[in-house]
Amino acid sequence: MVTAKRAILLMLSGKAECVQVCLEGTAFRSESLSIPAPSVMRLSRYVRVPYRRSVPMTRSGVLRRDGRRCAYCGKRADTVDHVVPRSRGGAHTWENCVAACRACNSRKADRLIEELGWTLRTHPAPPSRSAGGVLVLTAEPLPAWKPWLTAAA
Repeated sequence: MVTAKRAILLMLSGKAECVQVCLEGTAFRSESLSIPAPSVMRLSRYVRVPYRRSVPMTRSGVLRRDGRRCAYCGKRADTVDHVVPRSRGGAHTWENCVAACRACNSRKADRLIEELGWTLRTHPAPPSRSAGGVLVLTAEPLPAWKPWLTAAA
């Protein structure tokens, strides 16, 4: 999976070709060029995947890692909470951030979970990588990709 910008750059540089375009009819336009937004691409030659040692921590990444479930009550989560609050020296890291619902996040405020008598449903950790070095933390595949993904598996 790549961003739309990276997909267009791969196509313009001749490293990839579009196999299937997006259904919405979205296109990228310049003064002299119009390129339909690709949904599925085929690489025409090897492209090195940039490798990152550590996964950058983002709000959407924490929510995706925790399955959009509150680490305290299990309801639908829409915020990120620091287990050890930053006001008490907690870091902004994968190991200290969990997904939380607004109610639990407000109730917890800047207190420790031990002070409230709460427990974590899961212990936070950085997302893992598969054996190929690809991040497991990816977005859900589009339904249009199904024929391509089953053929590759």
